[in-house]
Amino acid sequence: MNFIFDVRRHFRRTGERFAVVAALAAITLAMMPAPASAQTRAGSVTLRIAYLKGTSDLTLAKAKGSLDKALAGQGVKVVWAGPFPAAAPAFEALNADAVDLTSGSSTSFVTSIAAGVPMAIFGYQPMTARNEAIVVPRDSGIHSLADLAGKQVAVNKGGTGEYLLVRALVKSGIAPDTVKRRYLSPSDTGSAFVGGGVDAWATWDPFLSIAQSSYHARVLADGAAIGSDNAVGYFVRQDYLKAHPEVVKTVLRVLRDENVWTAAHPREAGKIWAAELNLPPALADKLGENNVSPLRAVLPDDVTRIERVARWYVDNRIISTQPDVRSHIATLAD
Repeated sequence: MNFIFDVRRHFRRTGERFAVVAALAAITLAMMPAPASAQTRAGSVTLRIAYLKGTSDLTLAKAKGSLDKALAGQGVKVVWAGPFPAAAPAFEALNADAVDLTSGSSTSFVTSIAAGVPMAIFGYQPMTARNEAIVVPRDSGIHSLADLAGKQVAVNKGGTGEYLLVRALVKSGIAPDTVKRRYLSPSDTGSAFVGGGVDAWATWDPFLSIAQSSYHARVLADGAAIGSDNAVGYFVRQDYLKAHPEVVKTVLRVLRDENVWTAAHPREAGKIWAAELNLPPALADKLGENNVSPLRAVLPDDVTRIERVARWYVDNRIISTQPDVRSHIATLAD
């Protein structure tokens, strides 16, 4: 029970704590170097990276120091900001020019560029079926998606959670408006899930592994059953990409090297993720199993998948206008 309490305490976020994060971001911004154009004139370059509480190759690169080392060889200083609880606040920091680069989901990317965030995707990593799911308490009477009718499901607005829930319902022929969406950040949802404040939770790793191991969650539908087109993406401000394309190329190269290492050492990667996220070492194997998939530069088929998500978002009234995805794709020639 002490472990469950510690995890709930670690991942719980209230409005006040989000305010603290925002204040810290403002302080960090004030202390950071000038934007990319000014840096170039001054003869020095800084890359400001927002890292998430997530199981990504960016987290590994931070923990191992590989990205700092590679960029230092090019005279680039790396400044890390975070950890951010999910992609949405990291994208907000990117939009405010508080950071230059971050990671997140392709679904959150769609909603962000639809809102006008000046960002481009330069790396694409399909999520595994075990990385995302809709879960319910183990002793819940919910045994099918149809049983969600009239129930409350926790999702993050416009991101992976809302995408997973609505896609699962539509695929199963269930009217989405028959299920109540409760908009919560993933960090807020643990206590609501354990306390009965919601009946189900649409989520991803590491929150999925935490829910299963600590909150006695049962998978109702995983990414494969849902038919998810979601992916992990790596994103950069468009002005930074234009000013420093070689820096972004180096970031992608290092992340791909970490990705190859992860495929060969999933358990070791899981240990690093667990340590970085302040999770018990016992979760290492599960984190490694759930989160190993190839990372690549964005391919034409990947663009098509993102566009399909964007069209689906419009069709299901999650966003009002379909963004021009192709204008937000970073093409990094070797």
